[in-house]
Amino acid sequence: MSVVEKEVKTKTPLIEIKNLSKSFTIGGQELKAVNNISLSIQPGETVGLVGESGCGKSTLGKTVIRLHRATSGEVLFEGENILSLPEKPMKKFRKEMQIIFQDPYASLNPRMTVEELIGEPLSIHKIVTGKAKKDRIKELILQVGLKPEHLQRYPHEFSGGQRQRIGIARSLALNPKFIVCDEPISALDVSIQAQVVNLLKQLQQELGLTYLFIAHDLSMVKYISDRILVMYLGNMMELADSETLSREPLHPYTQALMSAVPIPDPEVKRERIVLEGEVPSPLNPPSGCVFRTRCIHAMDICTKQVPNWKEVKNGHFTACHLYN
Repeated sequence: MSVVEKEVKTKTPLIEIKNLSKSFTIGGQELKAVNNISLSIQPGETVGLVGESGCGKSTLGKTVIRLHRATSGEVLFEGENILSLPEKPMKKFRKEMQIIFQDPYASLNPRMTVEELIGEPLSIHKIVTGKAKKDRIKELILQVGLKPEHLQRYPHEFSGGQRQRIGIARSLALNPKFIVCDEPISALDVSIQAQVVNLLKQLQQELGLTYLFIAHDLSMVKYISDRILVMYLGNMMELADSETLSREPLHPYTQALMSAVPIPDPEVKRERIVLEGEVPSPLNPPSGCVFRTRCIHAMDICTKQVPNWKEVKNGHFTACHLYN
């Protein structure tokens, strides 16, 4: 049993997500982007979040830290429901929860220098001023592998990987405990992705950070995550520790995702599971199990009844009628 697995069993969760839902109104219709998600994240843990584009991953991450207003449910940060807090008392929790955005081109103001970008959170929250502020900014830029001479440059003068390092430095400015990594590597070259992920792992060890890591690349998610949650059309499909989910996926959707992960060994053969059809519109999701229209194991009950979220094995949960 790993250190994190022991901590999961003994520590109070840093984040508890309870029956969280987020809907948008589009053309008079309700779109359920996130539907009844429940998840606990322990201090120092990395939970990976995977699924096809449009499944609600980023919406969930932004709703957890209140960049989106939840439609219903609770998010407990160290036991306090932050979704019910007015803006003023919420400000102190903003320091504890940060986000690294997907696009380092769009998330940095092109008119601000690196020093101004990293220092902005410190000014808003009035953490430090003057020389102490400059020293803190210099410390942060060194921490992410850049140099003090970069501080007077503008975002367009950097590569994509360097820009994402600036975004990471900005997210660390307030000494947060929890960071939502919203697809932080998807806009980067493959050669740079591993560098950024290794930096995130290093910072987690040094600073005791807790991550919700959102990505499409399952091999990278497995590498960085302690546990992985699989989402489809706003719903939870499966949750397990990363090794178990990779070795023994239970849900047909997870099995299809895992079958697409390349194996770096030409002697090992894996049957590719190709999902038929398109992802249904979230404006008009299928009745019963939302995955049934693409599932080779679909049964009559899948049309009529939403599968229960069930612990099939120790710490391994899934929502599938094959196991209900």
